[in-house]
This record gives sequence, C-alpha cells and structure tokens, in this order.
Amino acid sequence: MGRAFQNRKESMAKTSDANSKLYSKYSREIYTCAKSGGADPDGNLSLRNLLDRAKKEQVPAHVIQKALDKATGGAGEDFVVARYEGFGPGNTMVIVDCLTDNHNRTYGDVRTCFNKAKAKIGSQGTVMHMFDHCAIFVFAGEDEESVLEGLMMADVDVSDIECEDAKITVFTPHTEYAKAKTALLETLGEIDFDVDEIQFVPQTTTTINGDDIAMFEKMVDMLTDLDDVQNVFHNAEY
Repeated sequence: MGRAFQNRKESMAKTSDANSKLYSKYSREIYTCAKSGGADPDGNLSLRNLLDRAKKEQVPAHVIQKALDKATGGAGEDFVVARYEGFGPGNTMVIVDCLTDNHNRTYGDVRTCFNKAKAKIGSQGTVMHMFDHCAIFVFAGEDEESVLEGLMMADVDVSDIECEDAKITVFTPHTEYAKAKTALLETLGEIDFDVDEIQFVPQTTTTINGDDIAMFEKMVDMLTDLDDVQNVFHNAEY
C-alpha cells in the first residue's frame, strides 16, 4: 500500500499548481467544512485538522479567516461533494474529487478533460472498488511496534503500518481517522505529521510509458486547473 501511495504523491508533485490554486482549494474546503460543522475548531475536529494542514502548506492567515468569515456570515455558495471516476491513458484508473455548486458545469468540465486525453469517464463505481479509502499518517519514528501497540490499545482498526527511512506510515480506514489521530497523539505526544490526510489509495498500480505518460500528465494538469477539482487520485506508475 505504501508504494502505491508514494507513487501518487510523486506524480501529484509533478503536476502541482501555483499557490493561487492551493489557496482556492483550501478556501473552498474550509468554507464548506465550517458551514456544515461549525466554525469553531474546538467543536469541529474536521475543521481543526483541515486548518492544521492549511497552515502547514503555508496558506496565508487572511485566506483562512476570509473563508471562516464567509461561512459564519450565512451568505455564499452551497458547495457539495462530487466524485467522478474513469479510465485514463494506458488504462489507468482515476478518481476526481470536487466541491461544486453546479453539478452540470463540473461534470462537463471533468468529462472534457478526459475526452481531450482520449480517456473515458465512467459511472459511479467504475473504479472505486479498486481503491481503499484510507486515513494516512506519516511522521518521524522507527519503533513501529510501539506505535502499533498504542493504536491497538485504542481499538483502532489498522490496515497497514510501515517504517522506512526513519519515517512511520500508518494506514487506517477513513472512518477511523479521528480515533487513530487521537491515539497517536496520546501514545507519542506532540507529533509533526508529514502527512495527515484521507485519500483513495490504489490496491494495484498500472505502469505506463511512452506517449501514455505525456497524455496522462496532460489530463491531470487539466483536471487540477479546474476550480471545482480538489484532488485527483490514480493508480498510474511510471
């Protein structure tokens, strides 16, 4: 599981957008999270974790505050989650997570990206069954046995745990996110997480080469350029 996760992280790094796209992504996600669960991080664990990630990625304080103010002000858009699946170049599998206030617009934009890459967008469930919806935590450490023991004592369902290059990676089902993070903090104290996210991790990878690589990267670039797209998950390896 870890290798597939790392492949995706490296691929996404190659196709990452400028800061403006990052700020827009977090602004929309913070607004949606605060509007649905409250703007007080102490009472909204999802928001607190989201704010921690935003600060770690150096999203400016004024961007964060503007999104929170917008959520508490009662006005603004009503964004909802939209998820699209399909097959990319080289028969890769792709999941596109969006926050949208207009399903027709977003679906049309995402479908255009697939079409331009000679790829095929599918219906719900087309490739989802080939991904695990995981909470992922990566932090410095070498004693994975004590980490696993702490998680098991807290009755956390651990999917996988790895230790490589003095970094421990913990995978749990996405529904165990809050319980797992609490258990890690109680076991190890304050942790500076390198990764603290919920993602779709592919169960298998598909190796692509030649023209498929260029076409695949073009498709991911086009998707991440869309304002409504929050994340692109895939199983491509190259």
